[in-house]
Amino acid sequence: MSELELSARLLGSINNVDARDWDALNLSDNPFVSHAFLSACEDSGSVGPGTGWQAAPIVLESASGALLGALPAFLKGHSQGEYVFDHSWADAYERAGGSYYPKLQIAAPFTPATGPRLLLADDGLAPALLGAAAQICAQNNLSSAHATFIEPEQLPLFQDNGWLLRSDIQFHWHNRGYDNFDGFLADLASRKRKDLRKERAKAQAAVEIRHLSGSDITETDWDAFWVFYQDTGARKWGTPYLTREAFTLMGERMGDRLLLIMGYRDDAPIAGALNVIGRDALYGRYWGCTETIPFLHFEICYYQAIDAAIARGLSRVEAGAQGGHKLARGYAPVETWSAHWIVDSGFREAVADFLERERQGVATDKIYLNRRTPFRKGD
Repeated sequence: MSELELSARLLGSINNVDARDWDALNLSDNPFVSHAFLSACEDSGSVGPGTGWQAAPIVLESASGALLGALPAFLKGHSQGEYVFDHSWADAYERAGGSYYPKLQIAAPFTPATGPRLLLADDGLAPALLGAAAQICAQNNLSSAHATFIEPEQLPLFQDNGWLLRSDIQFHWHNRGYDNFDGFLADLASRKRKDLRKERAKAQAAVEIRHLSGSDITETDWDAFWVFYQDTGARKWGTPYLTREAFTLMGERMGDRLLLIMGYRDDAPIAGALNVIGRDALYGRYWGCTETIPFLHFEICYYQAIDAAIARGLSRVEAGAQGGHKLARGYAPVETWSAHWIVDSGFREAVADFLERERQGVATDKIYLNRRTPFRKGD
């Protein structure tokens, strides 16, 4: 299909797109670019006026109006909630007299989980869709466009269309065909294996742990988890990104894809972690607690997630951004990727030079971290 037969539109809401049409382009069934998740972010007020996140999905349509491509995009007035840090870029550009904000962010809001950022009926449509994003930036005085946590398979689509690539490191757990947690432990060095068993025993002795999903998650559970989430959010970010209503809406719209792991003392919830279930991965998202118990964070966020992934036959656990402490618990370093379109040619050249040097450092860090994994020597 020629570009003359295609048209691109910038919309003001994900709700301007039919959910079935949008999800038909989500070929990997990634939960974070699903219509359910994106609409829950909007309808709950987590995205929208006053948040610095304005929904701005870009759609690519045929002459007959059929949806052929889409970008989960947002106009951003700051760089919060992205987990790929460009604050230094913003400072440098504004010191030089430019206006870095607003910018175009192609992402799953508040979610450092890998996934498709180009939703396409055919990869051959990538130039048209990315070209539309670049044109929207130029026409609306946006400094740049940024696609974050891109699944590796889509990187060539961005690179071939002139976007600059940036890498970073997360820690993911990989399922090597384990039947149970003990099978995973058998792959670890003896001392590490003993350490993990001790941590699990101490945490499990202190609380009762329950896994809740779908209709098992009640509003009372969400109320308890909201307390945990607010505490962690206030300490890490100043203000929690998601509103209380967001959890209710996610429960209603994608509850079967949510796994809430809760810890109870005397039948009262004192800690919890929210996970999202993908087709081949479990994504750890939010954690919080009202009591500090040794190793409970590791148990609920990491070890219980491994148990859940093995039980579901999932290939990996993505436990969120940062956290070198995950390394000792069997989560290995993995490169994550973002892509960037810079409108100003001089600024683009400076960013490209920075990224080249940064990628070399990330690659060196990954080699170092791989040597420090807890797995038996030679694995």
